[in-house]
Amino acid sequence: MSKITRLLASLHKKEDGITGLETAIILIAFVIVASVFAFVVLSTGLFSADRGKEAVFAGLDKARGNLEVRGALTVTDVNADGVIDSVGPDTIVFNLGSAAAGAPVSIDPAATTNTTVMNYIDKQIRVPDLAFVALEILGDGDNLIEVGELFQITVAIPAGASLLTNETFTVEVVPPSGGTSLVSRTMPPEIDLVMDLH
Repeated sequence: MSKITRLLASLHKKEDGITGLETAIILIAFVIVASVFAFVVLSTGLFSADRGKEAVFAGLDKARGNLEVRGALTVTDVNADGVIDSVGPDTIVFNLGSAAAGAPVSIDPAATTNTTVMNYIDKQIRVPDLAFVALEILGDGDNLIEVGELFQITVAIPAGASLLTNETFTVEVVPPSGGTSLVSRTMPPEIDLVMDLH
């Protein structure tokens, strides 16, 4: 028996034990490191969720501010010269309405800020911020396109632009918020006084 006791005693020679205070310090260090890590993870998650929410709301605002063309687009050769140009002046007419469940969009041609802008593009020229006339067809008397309302937009062909047969042109409708609507049409093989382009 004394051999076993001596063997066990030799195994434990020169070994210091860990006291309760040292154990508590180590545990506290682990808890502090874990809490800092948890705080960082939670902060990052909350920040990411907040940024995601902002992106969703920005997307909804953009989608709600959209306008859409209703019906056909009509081009009129006012002076009957066989060319659609600024002499006359020849005009482009189309109807605009709000996209389903859309937010109100300002369509006041006299406004200088926070209103819809029309741009003209063809293969020879690009003219920004065209003058246009907005005629309310269905609405409540203000200059806002709201759900269920319809405005007729008349745009004069800008100086320097001329459309012949089979040429393509685009009118950009840029609302103050929301997506830009591109109204692209191709001229028919023969120029008439009034052309209904689908």
